Amino acid sequence: MDNETIRVLVAEDDFLVRTEVVRVLADKGYEIVGQASTGREALDMASSLKPEVILMDIKMPELDGLEATRLIQERWPTPVVILTAHETGDFVERASQAGAGAYLVKPLRVEEIDRALTIAMARHDDLMQLRTLNQTLEAKNKELETALTEIKTLRDILPICSFCKKIRDDEGYWNQVDQYISAHTDTKFSHGICEECLEKHYPDLNLSKDSKDKR
Repeated sequence: MDNETIRVLVAEDDFLVRTEVVRVLADKGYEIVGQASTGREALDMASSLKPEVILMDIKMPELDGLEATRLIQERWPTPVVILTAHETGDFVERASQAGAGAYLVKPLRVEEIDRALTIAMARHDDLMQLRTLNQTLEAKNKELETALTEIKTLRDILPICSFCKKIRDDEGYWNQVDQYISAHTDTKFSHGICEECLEKHYPDLNLSKDSKDKR
């Protein structure tokens, strides 16, 4: 990608430093789409301007650069290069956790700018691909969990008693048909008495078909 096709947002609260950063970037052919002097302005411009990369000062009013970077990655993922006056191991770790892809130490060295922006954009692309893969994997896992929950453990062939019609489970216990099905599926039963059983077990309560027809 040519420099002139890369749209850059510069977030730096010091006017003189920001002016110098903008000048250096412009001289190298980058397109400056916005300049922010606070972390809050950087958030707003990241949303409205959609830059391809952001140069973010670490110390700014309202929101510091690391918090602004973290929020940008949550809402509008964008490659970020942190600008800092001090380079320490702790700082590099915190910047990476916030979502920054690279950093530059002030005062800027012109020969390091292209490399930092390229690294930040490459790392961002890798992270977006990884995020997409993770989201796809999570969706597939949820689909699998749902399918397993719905299917549960019914088998194609069930051992059933020829006389009482109880079903033998995997542990060797015999269960009533309704109890077994309820335990292994989402089916719920409501109980009643068919006419044959009513006549067999409660003959005094049974009304014959002829009696019904005479009414």
